[in-house]
Amino acid sequence: VRESNFTKLCNTTTLLVVNDSYPGPEIRVHRGDTVFVNVHNQGNYGFTIHWHGVKQPRNPWSDGPEFVTQCPIQPGTNFTYEIVLSDEIGTLWWHAHSDWTRGSVHGAFIILPAKKETYPFPTPDADQTVILESWYDGDYKQIIDDALAAGVSPRQPNAYAINGHVGDTYGCPNDTIFRMQVDSEKIYLLRIINAAMNEHFFFTIANHTLTVVAQDASYVRRFTRDYILISPGQTMDVLVSANRNVGQYYMAIRPFSDSSAAPVDNITTGIFQYTNSEGGLNASLITLPVMTDTDAMINFLDQIRNTNVSQNPGINVPADKDIKTRAFIAIAVNNLPCNTCVLGTRLVASLNNVSFVSPRIDILQAYYNRNMSGVFTEDFPLNPPVFYNFTGDLTNFNTPIEEGTRVIVVNYGEGVEMVLQATQMGAGGSHPIHLHGFSFYWVGTGFGNFNNKTDPSTYNLVDPPLINTVHVPGRRWVAIRFFATNPGVWFMHCHLERHSSWGMDTVLIVRNGKTKKTSIRPPPSTMPRCPGT
Repeated sequence: VRESNFTKLCNTTTLLVVNDSYPGPEIRVHRGDTVFVNVHNQGNYGFTIHWHGVKQPRNPWSDGPEFVTQCPIQPGTNFTYEIVLSDEIGTLWWHAHSDWTRGSVHGAFIILPAKKETYPFPTPDADQTVILESWYDGDYKQIIDDALAAGVSPRQPNAYAINGHVGDTYGCPNDTIFRMQVDSEKIYLLRIINAAMNEHFFFTIANHTLTVVAQDASYVRRFTRDYILISPGQTMDVLVSANRNVGQYYMAIRPFSDSSAAPVDNITTGIFQYTNSEGGLNASLITLPVMTDTDAMINFLDQIRNTNVSQNPGINVPADKDIKTRAFIAIAVNNLPCNTCVLGTRLVASLNNVSFVSPRIDILQAYYNRNMSGVFTEDFPLNPPVFYNFTGDLTNFNTPIEEGTRVIVVNYGEGVEMVLQATQMGAGGSHPIHLHGFSFYWVGTGFGNFNNKTDPSTYNLVDPPLINTVHVPGRRWVAIRFFATNPGVWFMHCHLERHSSWGMDTVLIVRNGKTKKTSIRPPPSTMPRCPGT
């Protein structure tokens, strides 16, 4: 991992990348494998790598979030991650998990079926990874460091990219466009990853239909649309048939936003190119929902269901009687006073009025060794300290915010339910919430404020999607459930990177069970040392 130069938008930028490539190299393995990745830091500052969506059973030591499960890999040193796969199948990804370094340090993590295992759909003729990105002319770490020092929102990206290409819409004649070469009448599996910093994306291929077959490395009931919606952190596996007239067709992305802090409404293009196609594009008209089309967002999300195929783990949703920990979490963006900031205040973000503060010694080490006090407290509030009209007009409304490293602690094996409530605090809008160490069941969603008397009756406990990153739409709530069967220290955060940087995070600690097989593995002797220790 080292600095390398890239030229886009007629401008040359130095970025920290893996093996001199943006995006970084793709890792291809089989279901159930254990993978060892040795990361050599030849850059100028420390960072970590996270294996997004890999549950890492009993092995939080290799999960990666900085100062949660490890301290950074310092320049001139290396660390080998042990990535333990279990039932994940399909498309995941890896990315840096320190400040904003993931903007340039990321790549695909493809999990092929195990030997003699088949797909639960017609076997595709080929597959293609499609990584959606935010392109900044500048160092990603410097961008967020400067914004945090000033107390303001980080600047918008200069472009969006598909597999590192910004396409033909930004006006620089030297820019490249991603081309996917296809043969007529063949079926292709697209492995789509939203690696963008702060943008949900609509994705389409002109004149072709898209059949969604998996999300977050778990198969879903197949459904077909003209577009998909994918949030930061999420992955989707999509079948597309090259069954149109031979030619060249645009693939395109555009951001979705239901927030008053909207992204730049740029369309970025690629080309779905049939072999032996001559001349120009067959369909230059790109039909994507407009950026603010919340109906298109809801209509897409409503289609996603689990599927009871043998290649998926059996559906095992905690029933009401299994739930031992219930959390109702209000998601907000807030302000705190700041004497050194541009506006006299600084932007922070919170879960249940707690803005997460990253410690200087990782939480996992402090928890496992039991001999370090003052790193975290086990008192994250399971309900908002103040109930208000979360989804109403909150102009001039404020609610007190505390900063701290406060975690949720649950017992091994217990059923957990979390209701995630979007609020209109700050700019409002959607939040992709990611939980490390687990895939969870997305059992419910609804408009407005969650009602704990009536809304649980609307839950889908039959075929809820099994995912690791849930899209919580603006002015709505979602409910998730899971069994806490993975002992360890697991980060939970918004995957909009500015929100996570501002403190829209917490940590779930799952205590050890009663046996060795239900307890955290001992740490490797090679864990990076924390600064000052």
